[in-house]
Parts: sequence; structure tokens; C-alpha cells
Amino acid sequence: MYRSWLFVPGNQEKNLNKVKDLQADVIIYDLEDAVPVNEKVIARQKVKEAICKISQQVNFVRVNDLTTPYFIEDLDGIIAENLSGIVLPKVNNQHDIIIAAYLLGQMEEKYGLEEGSLAIVPLIETASGIQNVQEIVCASNRILCLCFGAEDFMLDLHIDAGEMGENLMYARTQLVIASKAAGKEPPVDSVFVDFKDEEGLEKETERAKCAGFQGKLLIHPKQIAPVHHAFSPTREQVKEAEKIIALYGESLKNGKGALEIDGKMIDAPVVERARKVLSHADM
Repeated sequence: MYRSWLFVPGNQEKNLNKVKDLQADVIIYDLEDAVPVNEKVIARQKVKEAICKISQQVNFVRVNDLTTPYFIEDLDGIIAENLSGIVLPKVNNQHDIIIAAYLLGQMEEKYGLEEGSLAIVPLIETASGIQNVQEIVCASNRILCLCFGAEDFMLDLHIDAGEMGENLMYARTQLVIASKAAGKEPPVDSVFVDFKDEEGLEKETERAKCAGFQGKLLIHPKQIAPVHHAFSPTREQVKEAEKIIALYGESLKNGKGALEIDGKMIDAPVVERARKVLSHADM
């Protein structure tokens, strides 16, 4: 489970030098929105240098989207042994994935990387992307998981999030359902743009967790710890999970199945959720 996906602007050497000390689960070197047009070339060089130096972290690059003149040059300029894959913005249909997957295959061959080693994380941020999300997530074995880009999605639809994010719930739910149906990892939720509002971040992260997301896109290192805390089980949850698994195991040994614990019915699905809690407790 990747809880924190931190964007690092590809043109800011000061931030790139700090990457090795960051505790984010995934680093996303950004060549898209964070980088002005006149700095795209130098940003690619800086990002590749950073990736080559750092092997202990999961390294993704958000490239420019397929419709721009920068996409091919982005791919050719960032391929390195320590690169995990790309975050592909503004994915609208399966053809975007098919094209990107083919070109990644060409790059793997060109640079001597193992076939299929580079993953794709589609960023769903338009009405078309939500409408076609099922075909998108099934378009390639390279897809690791989906990401939701709420800011561009709201811009595309001319809406706001609503007081409790209710206007985005349909889109978020579509990503979760499509991911599960395709056998992919749970999706990653959108950025929370006010990095000084820790309380707001905690509330939104909790909603994302309850909705079925595995983590969140971040724009500042200050957001890492609150997101990790929100997506990690509490001590009480761990103790309860251990109790459920132990008592259910005893019940099975005695030739029984479901049982009651503290007024709650415990059966196989509940036990499986308890196992997932424990699997996330050691992160």
C-alpha cells in the first residue's frame, strides 16, 4: 500500500536534493504543471540525475500529457534503472494508455530495461476520463493503480467540491469500483491544496480512506505524516484485529465458523478485513 505520493517540481534543484531525506512512500518528479515551458528540457535532465542517485525510494515521473509536444521527449529524457514508471495526466480513454504502454516498451528496449518493468499510473481528471474509467484501467498490464485529479476535474465540469466533498463522491466511487473490478490496487486520491490546513487535510484523507482509496497525492512534505497517520491503523484497531483473528481461529478448530464478539457477528469477511488491518500496521 502506497499512502503518500509526493510531487517534487522537476526544475527545482533545492527540492530535488531533499528527496533522499523524505519519508513519502512514492516520489513523483513533476515535469507537467510545476515546470514552465522554457524549463522543460533542463527539468528532464535534473530529474534523471536525481532518479539515478536514489534507489531506495519508489520513483515516478509525471510527464506531460499525450497531446503536448513534450510527451515523447519526456519519456526519452527520464528513463533510468531506478525509475518505477510514469504518472500519465489527463487520461481520457483506453487509447491514451495503449499509446503510452507501447512507447514505454520501446524505451525499455532502447535503454536495456526489463520488458514491462515501467508502470503507468493514469491520472483521471476529466469527465471523459471518469466516463471511460473501466476501459482505461483494463487497457494495459502496466497499470499499477489510478489517481484522481480533482482540481482539473472540477475545472472541466465547472463545479466546486461542496462543503464535504459531496460533488466529487460519484467520481471517486467510480475509480474505486473500476479498480477493484479490474483487479488493480486501490486508487490514490487527489491533492489537498492548502498544505497549511492540517485539520482539513486529515478530514479529507479520512473520507478518502473510507471511500476505498489507498493513499493521497501530496504537494508538500508537511502533508506526509498526517496522511500516513490517517491511513495507518490505530493501536486499538490492531488489538481488535488480533482478537478477531485469534478467536475465529479457535472457533474453526472447534468445528464452528461465525461467532459473536462483544455483540458483533464475526464471519469470514470480517476476519479478512482484520488481516488487512494487521498487514498495514507494520508500515
